[in-house]
Amino acid sequence: MARKPAPLSLDLDNKWSYLKTHGDESWTSFPSYLDTIVPRALRVLAERDWRITWFIVGKDAESSADREALRSIADAGHEIGNHSYLHEPWLHQYTRQALIEDLGRAHEAIEEATGRSPIGFRGPGFSLSETTLEVLHSLGYAYDATTFPNILNPVGRLYYLRTSNLSAEEKERRKALFGTMKDAFRSNRPYQWELASGDTMTEVPVTTMPLFRVPIHFSYVIWLGGKSRALAKLYWRMALTMCRAAGTVPSLLLHPLDFLGSDDEPDLGFFPGMDITAAAKADLMNELLDMWDAKYVTLPIGEYCHSLTGLETRPPNLMGPSD
Repeated sequence: MARKPAPLSLDLDNKWSYLKTHGDESWTSFPSYLDTIVPRALRVLAERDWRITWFIVGKDAESSADREALRSIADAGHEIGNHSYLHEPWLHQYTRQALIEDLGRAHEAIEEATGRSPIGFRGPGFSLSETTLEVLHSLGYAYDATTFPNILNPVGRLYYLRTSNLSAEEKERRKALFGTMKDAFRSNRPYQWELASGDTMTEVPVTTMPLFRVPIHFSYVIWLGGKSRALAKLYWRMALTMCRAAGTVPSLLLHPLDFLGSDDEPDLGFFPGMDITAAAKADLMNELLDMWDAKYVTLPIGEYCHSLTGLETRPPNLMGPSD
């Protein structure tokens, strides 16, 4: 069977953003591992001659220490996306003015650091509102890639809140982390949001397993691999087969911790899958990526969007500041 074009992306969440999500005050010094993960991920992608979309956090783009790493992403020919300025998963609670300031500042910083203007967006913690979409449209963005139709969203949120060091107030702000149950039943295929202005914005969801609506992105499969490598490979093979059977072109995402192990970042041991060494992860990742490559031609999300026609239009019906 011929390989189909399918988009792949990487959310470049930095070390400080994981510590912040966990409630570890050390995040305020903005520790970074980008000088490790970026070259490592670029090598993996270059070996396969893949170009993907990298969603970059604006705060990191303003850091002189991270600029060389970020510029190397664009220099390698990858597409650049906006992942907000401060990576706050309650972005849907921002007012319009706060969103204009956050997304605009991130856009400018990312463009200056990489030499590329972001054309797509993914909200931190899969946080999205209609106001966010309207601000993205005003910035000239071609697509959003935030929605995550996953029935395990509440489980993931509960895990993080129970294992974090967050205050009650901070937990309240994160109550929509990873999306709501309503989000779990949104479309698993690309569509268009119909904005109040009458304009539209293309949405490219993070794909979940057809029918079952459970995660199939790499971090989840690697976590399974820590329990049973055979189970992880079976699950991955089943996910790709079901996407083919359902006629769903998967849009999957990578995270930095897919390329980092317990021996690289012991401070992040609270994150699922970070009890696995970097070498063990790399070995499993290579197998997963090879299976993906056998079925799909990898490309950035923006290029994939160019091929989309006849998309269904939907009203946003999203959470926002007034909720």
